[in-house]
Amino acid sequence: MSNLSTAKQILIWGWTLSLFLLVSFLICVGFGIIAPGWAHMHEAWAPLLPGFEWLTWSGFLAGAAGSFAYGWYIAILGVPLKRFVEKRIGNSANG
Repeated sequence: MSNLSTAKQILIWGWTLSLFLLVSFLICVGFGIIAPGWAHMHEAWAPLLPGFEWLTWSGFLAGAAGSFAYGWYIAILGVPLKRFVEKRIGNSANG
């Protein structure tokens, strides 16, 4: 990785992951609207996104907000953990 600060890496990964998960959620909702009932993905999203209900505005907004928040959650925990592991293993692996 680069020599960017942890805070800058969290910002980069937070936005990247949050937008990725939000776009994925939107694609799945769009697919669910046009696909036949047996191919719907909302059963997969419902247990992961508190407040998500299929085809309600409040459920849609809860799902979108939850998807976006999960990206930040992963970045806030993942970047410092990655840096910790890099320091521990990376230095010993390089000799």
